[in-house]
Amino acid sequence: MIEIWLGADFASIAIRPRTALGLVGVITAPLLHGSVDHLLSNTLPLLILGSLAGWIYPRTALRTIVLVWLGSGLFVWLFGRPSMHLGASGVNHGLFAFLFVMGIIRRDRPAVAGAMIAFFLYGGMLMTVLPREIGVSWEAHLGGAIFGLLAAILWHRRDPAPPRKKYSWELEEEAELAMQEELARQRRGMFEAAPPDDVTPLWDGPGTARERREERLRQRGVVLRFPVRDTEDDDSGNEPPRRPTIH
Repeated sequence: MIEIWLGADFASIAIRPRTALGLVGVITAPLLHGSVDHLLSNTLPLLILGSLAGWIYPRTALRTIVLVWLGSGLFVWLFGRPSMHLGASGVNHGLFAFLFVMGIIRRDRPAVAGAMIAFFLYGGMLMTVLPREIGVSWEAHLGGAIFGLLAAILWHRRDPAPPRKKYSWELEEEAELAMQEELARQRRGMFEAAPPDDVTPLWDGPGTARERREERLRQRGVVLRFPVRDTEDDDSGNEPPRRPTIH
């Protein structure tokens, strides 16, 4: 549009494969278009696919666009036909490949929904990565798709998966399993003996045998100790009478 208004020619800053000046087109080529129809045909897919990627993958969308933008341009500069390549179709193909592959890898609901929407609207991009029409830069399409695939593989875990909402039948199954476990626990309680309140330990800790014996006696009650009779003091020196031995 600016080219039409100003009457300028921006073809010199398009991608020219394997030329020094053509490297400038790696950055500027997606902003250039050959006609108004060419501009409109790329603008709507760019808005839809870019908005879809930004809504589902807010942490990854911007870096994916940058990677696809530069990667598709470098791919054209390295492997493209000796001509002028311009347009944002490479970026569109990269965003489509990114959304489609992310749905396959992640398989959560937003990712699958994004992949299905992208495929339903622009599934034909799968066929335009190969040469079909004269004057169409299929190299840009292929390069964008390759780098979109690469972005999905590299950053598919960057955005956290949303919490999974359980279906009603899953909640019913969980409630039924919990009820069965409770019934089984109650049945085990009916047939098993109750645990004893007090159990005499086989070993009550370190200590001497006397200390353990005294501890057991203290637990039983008060022990009264009597003085021990001395047998030596009671001995009067007279031997007790002996019974006669009968032979």
